[in-house]
Amino acid sequence: QVQLVESGGGLVQAGGSLRLSCTASGSISSVGNMGWYRQAPGKQRELVAAITSGGDSINYADSVKGRFSVSRDNAKNMVYLQMNSLKPDDTAVYYCQARIGRFATFRDYWGQGTQVTVSS
Repeated sequence: QVQLVESGGGLVQAGGSLRLSCTASGSISSVGNMGWYRQAPGKQRELVAAITSGGDSINYADSVKGRFSVSRDNAKNMVYLQMNSLKPDDTAVYYCQARIGRFATFRDYWGQGTQVTVSS
């Protein structure tokens, strides 16, 4: 089995920072693209940031460009999301996603989510 476990969420004041971490564990042959998504109450889940396996291509949602930074550590099967200058609109459950290969088959896996709340 494969598990993605996020950590680092919490309550922060507007203008503050948080760093989210996500670890992939289990029977893993390889890890492809990884990313962070978020879902606010009453809204659809949206992509926040995505990074390729080699880290050579990174995409951000327009709403977080210049404030958030995604990175990964392939040796540890981890992906991070550094969030600076947080705004109340960033309040959401943040989910880690990874495309993982097992037995020559790739599929997407998701974490359980971590709550980020930004107070004004």
